[in-house]
Amino acid sequence: MNYKSSNKKKPTKEYILKILLNIFFIFLSFMIILPLLWLIINSFKTNRELFKNSLALPEKWLFSNYKEAWDKGLFSYFKNSVIVSFISLIFILFFSSLLAYGITRFNIKFNKIIFFVVLGGMALSEQVALVPLYKILQNLNLYNTYFALILPYIAFRIPFTVFLMRAYFLSIPKELEEAGYIDGYNSFQIFYKIIVPISKPIFASCAIVNLNFVWNEFLFANVFLESKSIMTIPIGLMTFQGDMKANYTVMLAGITIASIPMIAMFLIMQKQFIEGLTSGAVKG
Repeated sequence: MNYKSSNKKKPTKEYILKILLNIFFIFLSFMIILPLLWLIINSFKTNRELFKNSLALPEKWLFSNYKEAWDKGLFSYFKNSVIVSFISLIFILFFSSLLAYGITRFNIKFNKIIFFVVLGGMALSEQVALVPLYKILQNLNLYNTYFALILPYIAFRIPFTVFLMRAYFLSIPKELEEAGYIDGYNSFQIFYKIIVPISKPIFASCAIVNLNFVWNEFLFANVFLESKSIMTIPIGLMTFQGDMKANYTVMLAGITIASIPMIAMFLIMQKQFIEGLTSGAVKG
């Protein structure tokens, strides 16, 4: 009898727990979605409508706000962010994947020391490195260029990317590589013909995480860039706010446009993103 009664109570507790979790996640979803909806709705309004009632729908949907934002400089900031983000991301993934693969596969005497030194980069604060980087970039004549952002982004994102990729590479059976050696492949051929194709989830995860950092990074872009012609989205939006003066709805339209690439990339690659992070977490 006691066995039956205990069995009856367990499903009830699990059911209540599921309901509470669902309520929590629904609440969390609303907390994320509502500000985004507010941003999008108000980007189609006039300033008068925005201040009169920011929660109401627009009397007339002004798509011209987006055109005005694009024509008044957002295109240049968007282009600069694409250039910096693309180059940074390619080199971050390239160097990090080679380093992570070498640490996990090659029996080097100081493997663990190298790994911990790389991880030490995660403890280095951007604010602490700001002044030394500023002086280095000026001495190398890289200040106020794309490379003034690209090089620090690569350096600061490699440690965390190596950490994620190493955990994933450890989960790949070594028998696959041994079969490649039998077929006459060298180490580099094994890497890009066998390891890279089966590691697409972790590459997708690292791409999204690093792109989110590079696309939204403000501190380095604010200190290392002066020319308006090469400013990226975060700094561009700050100056854009000054250019628009009291035209807040056009500024909201610019913020909405700047948010689209990251949202689109995550929606397209969300399956690989989740798979890559969970595989590395469980098997690393």
